[in-house]
Amino acid sequence: MAALTAIALNCTLKRSGGEKSSTDKMIDLIAGELKKHDVALTETIRLADHNILPGVKSDEGKGDDWPAIRKQILAADILILGTPIWMGQMSSIAKRVTERMDAFLSETDDYGRTPAFGKIAVTAIVGNEDGAHHCTATLFQALNDVGWTIPAAGSCYWVGEAMSDVDFKGLKSVPEVIRETAQMLASNAAHLAVKLKVDPYMGMTKEKK
Repeated sequence: MAALTAIALNCTLKRSGGEKSSTDKMIDLIAGELKKHDVALTETIRLADHNILPGVKSDEGKGDDWPAIRKQILAADILILGTPIWMGQMSSIAKRVTERMDAFLSETDDYGRTPAFGKIAVTAIVGNEDGAHHCTATLFQALNDVGWTIPAAGSCYWVGEAMSDVDFKGLKSVPEVIRETAQMLASNAAHLAVKLKVDPYMGMTKEKK
């Protein structure tokens, strides 16, 4: 069986060119744990660098960077969706990703399976305020609705002290509980990805009227 691959979407609001974001650090932590299970991270795409047009189709026309990104996402076995918390919610870029994936619902095969069927999605969330559980719940609901499979313990997050100026990227070391959470996430995600490659979802056979 071919080696497993993962791709990460960094939904920070910061463009590239400056210092790394805390979301990068969380993605790197998860990617490092996935590597221990022979899952290679092919790329981390910082979406703020791209022009992702609003809409609910897979291609919104001229100037839309989403079609190429969509192709890369679906070429991987595991999606790491990383977002910071802003005002208790996922970033606007993360929200746009879920909106654009809505198109999967109208792109099913003969067995009713969307392009995301058989693929794994996990989340990497960071912030300095409450909202990690809310972001996880919202993202998992949206991702699962369009066909992604969510493994047990599929979210790894860090939330700093309220009103603090300490970011995840500024920590001298990753807290042990966060590292253990990333280890469990990676183990479960890799295990499930292997199972679904060997034994894919059957979908459904449409009844003849």
